[in-house]
Amino acid sequence: MNKPQPVVDYACDTGENPLWHPQEKRIYWVDIPVGCIFRYDPESGDSEKFEIGEAIGGFTIQADGALLLFMARGAVRLWRDGRVLAAVIEELPDERLSRFNDVIADPEGRVFCGTMTSPDHSGRLYRLDTDGRITQLLDGIGTSNGLGFTPDLKHMYYTDTRKREIYLFDYDRSTGNISNRRVFVKVSDDPKEGGPDGLTVDVEGCVWSARWGGSCIVRYAPDGKELTRIQFPVRKVSCMTFGGRDYKDMYVTTAGGGNRKEEGALAGALFRVNADVRGVPEFLSRVRV
Repeated sequence: MNKPQPVVDYACDTGENPLWHPQEKRIYWVDIPVGCIFRYDPESGDSEKFEIGEAIGGFTIQADGALLLFMARGAVRLWRDGRVLAAVIEELPDERLSRFNDVIADPEGRVFCGTMTSPDHSGRLYRLDTDGRITQLLDGIGTSNGLGFTPDLKHMYYTDTRKREIYLFDYDRSTGNISNRRVFVKVSDDPKEGGPDGLTVDVEGCVWSARWGGSCIVRYAPDGKELTRIQFPVRKVSCMTFGGRDYKDMYVTTAGGGNRKEEGALAGALFRVNADVRGVPEFLSRVRV
């Protein structure tokens, strides 16, 4: 495996949600609290920054190529090339003191979207259906984080960073319902291990999990056994996704760019890794606006 290579250094406070845009052949990601969207073209080496001005907890790519932004106060907005085009949801009354954090489109174009713990309630997991209706699925979540699907599309992974657990659910593609939660991986309480954060699944059905505070990404077999880990020169590794030609490149976001003395000289940069395994394309959202 190759050593992680920094490809774009914006020194993000909380770099997150890297996602390969299949139509544009570019990688997108965000800096959550400052509300910035970035994109990078590996062919030309060019990168761009767009300032939204409000926290962006995550996004999906719509079937038409626009980005669906999941933001503060439960807002969901459509964005393309520097412009917010429309609002899908202005706000969720129960999430006025919170924000979305990590989202994923499912095979039918719905979006599973988690929220952070707020002063008045714990984190939650919602499902945004293609007709714009949103349904709460889970409550009592510490820090809602990385999601993914098994290759047979019968199960879904879901991460609670604060509880240091990655769960496995039964997933019904026809309805979008999830059930039968069980623990897939429980991360050690050793502070050096960090907490499980973003997640993706490779072509072999293995799960990659970023370690916030643990300076690494970890690959697990479908039975939960750790297979390998790749170390990073920064403390807070937040998320990863596959992209590039044949999905052979892994792009990894990091955080802590405002405190590089403690977090690492390249904290907040976007890295690229040759993980010696291919990824699979993420699903596109199909939420009607």
